[in-house]
Amino acid sequence: MNLRTEPARTPWLYLAPALVVLGGLLVYPIYQLGLISFFQYTQAQVSGGEPTTFEGFGNYAELFGDSQFWQVLLATVVFAAACVVSTLAVGCALAVLLTRVRAVPRLALLLAALGAWATPAVTGSTVWLFLFDADFGPVNRVLGLGDHSWTYGRLSAFFLVLLEVVWCSFPFVMVTVYAGIRAVPGEVLEAAALDGASQWRIWRSVLAPMLRPILVVVTIQSVIWDFKVFTQIYVMTNGGGIAGQNLVLNVYAYQQAFASSQYGLGSAIGVVMLLILLAVTLVYLRLLRRQGEEL
Repeated sequence: MNLRTEPARTPWLYLAPALVVLGGLLVYPIYQLGLISFFQYTQAQVSGGEPTTFEGFGNYAELFGDSQFWQVLLATVVFAAACVVSTLAVGCALAVLLTRVRAVPRLALLLAALGAWATPAVTGSTVWLFLFDADFGPVNRVLGLGDHSWTYGRLSAFFLVLLEVVWCSFPFVMVTVYAGIRAVPGEVLEAAALDGASQWRIWRSVLAPMLRPILVVVTIQSVIWDFKVFTQIYVMTNGGGIAGQNLVLNVYAYQQAFASSQYGLGSAIGVVMLLILLAVTLVYLRLLRRQGEEL
């Protein structure tokens, strides 16, 4: 037995069960998604009434030739970027706050945040709809807006969904960054404070560089979550808003695949989303490695 190769094989033996499970849960569905995107796959093919027809890149050509797809793609990118930035800002700010308050307020904030995190997306979306309801919502009464409908306008509806997405997403960022801050040596923070650095300067020049590996993880995770938002948009805008004004790619794919029974076209949208997320993740990691960070 080669003693040099044996230690290299040992980690893979421990990882083998997890890799098998991930292969069944991720690789095979992605393979089927890509396969269906190359066929004409409608309700007639699903029911077995007509044979499937190989379309090649026909579904992709139809998709890229549709002006609505590009409008939805742009709206998705802008909306996801706003959600990611807002989530990181709120989560990081509250993580710093946790290090400044006493035990009881800290515990209360953690419990409240974990409660928001544990709330199902459908339930949270319904609650937020009630809070901003034009007739019975307390927000309009407090702000004196009368019967103003937040879901009628395109921007106000996106803003309402953004608030709900941030509300259910910031706890992950807050808890992760807070754990990272607690791992930073106290001497470093004390030295920065003795040098006269403000709290913002300590965060920007001391904590952020030391927490960059953690920030990379929460940023990539937030990008993936927010780019494929479905439940909040679908519930809070009633399937994409008036005349589809609040459509994002996930809801658009659902409409094409299940509402219009064009499963091949819906699968093509799913493949495009997967490639975009992979590209964003790889580019982000590459930029960090160029800066000399070891992730």
